[in-house]
Amino acid sequence: MMESIKKLRELTGAGMMDVKKALSDAGNDEDKAIALLRERGIVKAAKKADREAKEGIVRFVVDGNRAAIVEVNSETDFVARNSDFQALVESLAQAALKAGTNDVEEFKNFTLDSGETVATTVAAAAGKIGENLVLNRVAYVEGDTVAGYVHSNGKIGVLVDLAGGNTAKAKDVALHVAAERPQYLSRDEVNADDIEKEREILTNKALNEGKPQQIVEKIVGGQIGKFYEDKVLPEQKFVKDNSVTVKQYLGDAAIKRFVRFEIGA
Repeated sequence: MMESIKKLRELTGAGMMDVKKALSDAGNDEDKAIALLRERGIVKAAKKADREAKEGIVRFVVDGNRAAIVEVNSETDFVARNSDFQALVESLAQAALKAGTNDVEEFKNFTLDSGETVATTVAAAAGKIGENLVLNRVAYVEGDTVAGYVHSNGKIGVLVDLAGGNTAKAKDVALHVAAERPQYLSRDEVNADDIEKEREILTNKALNEGKPQQIVEKIVGGQIGKFYEDKVLPEQKFVKDNSVTVKQYLGDAAIKRFVRFEIGA
C-alpha cells in the first residue's frame, strides 16, 4: 500500500491523504486511482475557473517546415515562472505540433499520448498547481522556411513562414514581429472602412488646424501612408536596421504568414 501511495504521489503530485482516499475508492487499482485523482483535479480547477488568468507564457516548437505555438494563462506570474507550469506548456506546444490545428477548442479535445485530452490535462494541472489555468490560443504553421522567437520573459511568441529566404532571415523577422507589433501582412488586409474612418478623422483634424483645403488631401495621403508603414509588416522599418524596410531586408524572400501571441493582448 505504501509503495503504491509513494508511486502515485510521484506521478500525480497529489497529497498523501488524497492518494490514500483515491486508492481506497478505486479498490487499490492504481490506474483507476490516477483517473479519480485527475477527476478530482478537474473539480478543484472548476472552482477556480471564475478567477482571471492574466499571466502565463507562450511556447513554440519548430520541426523542419512545421511549427506550433501555444499560449497558456495563469493567475499569477509566480506560477508562470514555476517549472511544472513551464513543462506543461512546453508539452502542449509539442502536442499542438501533432494536432496541427489553429482551433483552440479542437485542440482541447486532442488526445495526448497519456490517453487524456488536452483539456483534462490542463484541468488536472490546475488542480495540482492551485490556480486557474487557461489554454488561450494555439496556432499551427506549415510552409517553406519556418522559424520562431520567444521573448526572454516568455510573454511574447512569434512564428514566421517565408517563401524563399533562409532560417536566419525568418528568425530575424520573427524577432521584428515580436518587437514592432505589426497587424497586417499586406495593405489588402486592412479593412477599407477603417481606412475611410482614419481618412475622415485626419481630414477633419487638418481642417480644424486651419490647413488650406487644397493641401489637406496631400497631407492626409501622407498620413495614411504612415498608417500603413506602422501597421503593415513588410512596410515597417526593420528593427535591426532602420535604414531599410522589412521587405527590403528580405530581398527576394516574401512573408507568407506570421503569428504573434502576447500575454494580455
